[in-house]
Amino acid sequence: MSGKPPARRRRREITPAERVLWAEVARSARPLPGRSLPEIAEHPPPPAETAPPAPAPGATAPPPRGPAPRPMPPLVGIEQRFARALMRGSEPIDARLDLHGLRQAEAYQALRAFLHDAHAGGARIVLVITGKGGDAAGIGEGRGILRRLVPLWLADPDLRRLVMGFESAGRAHGGEGALYVRLRRRRPGA
Repeated sequence: MSGKPPARRRRREITPAERVLWAEVARSARPLPGRSLPEIAEHPPPPAETAPPAPAPGATAPPPRGPAPRPMPPLVGIEQRFARALMRGSEPIDARLDLHGLRQAEAYQALRAFLHDAHAGGARIVLVITGKGGDAAGIGEGRGILRRLVPLWLADPDLRRLVMGFESAGRAHGGEGALYVRLRRRRPGA
């Protein structure tokens, strides 16, 4: 032995995506008797504003690099009247994706490819079937991971530029085990 105490590891900061994922997991977890779940804010505090460094004396500031990216508009639900029409079958569903039996990574890739293809094809409403998780006997409360993750993936900035909003599907289309996803309109030239 060297006689030195072991070096303490510095704890890394939790990313905003990890905070959202933890909040989702914490909602479905039950702590052991006499214990509680640690609290992590679902939405992290905004980062502190820091001023850019001042240019050196005599130096000119670099020109801006094009227009600032537009912030993504918030996700919205599907209007009630339109959702009822979808449930009744009087409004068509443009495309369907069934994620049953896929692993998380496979499901994510399939969802991305499906949404990009549907958006490129001009689809407006698609149905994403996640399944409800568990089994007929009610066993498997911890299952249904895709049912919990797909809404998080749809809210991810990568897919937000395609997705306007989503909502649980009607019984005829899978109920809580499926989502109606409303896609944004394709911009001309995009």
